[in-house]
Amino acid sequence: MLLKELIYSVDLPEGVTVSMDNHDVKLSGSRGDLSRTFKHPLIAVSEDNGTIKLIGKKLRRKEKALIGTWRAHLKNMAQGVSSGFLYEMKIVFAHFPMKVSVKGNVVHVANFLGEKTTRLSNIHGEAKVIAKGDKVTIEGNNVEDVGQTAANLEQATVVKGRDIRVFQDGIYVVSKGAAQ
Repeated sequence: MLLKELIYSVDLPEGVTVSMDNHDVKLSGSRGDLSRTFKHPLIAVSEDNGTIKLIGKKLRRKEKALIGTWRAHLKNMAQGVSSGFLYEMKIVFAHFPMKVSVKGNVVHVANFLGEKTTRLSNIHGEAKVIAKGDKVTIEGNNVEDVGQTAANLEQATVVKGRDIRVFQDGIYVVSKGAAQ
């Protein structure tokens, strides 16, 4: 069944401004700017007094799902430029103490399970990583960069070839939230 026209809106928080250039949407706030391209022949993006409207004509199920995805992206962008995202991770080890350090765009995990080689994890995008004690904090404006950096760090410390019920060493996400 085809519907004539659907309009969804995304309300922007105070202090967040939007500028549009063709299919590119740029949100600006107190923490910086984020931009993304939203392009589809059946879906239009427009701005109306502090809200972003997603207008679709003759939508099918896939286009409706795409509008939902775009709404989530726009909400995450608005939260990112206004308050940011913060992931907290915990370093867990039983016998061999891990040493975690940040050098440039790479996180170095030394002495994982007593290994001589250092495991490396890439920092994605503009995320900032701070390793202090048994905690690692990842902060940034783009939720995708922060989440991918946390995932890279978890994947770098995966235990292979041993019983994971016994060897629970690694770096794990313990909380997610707004930075400010």
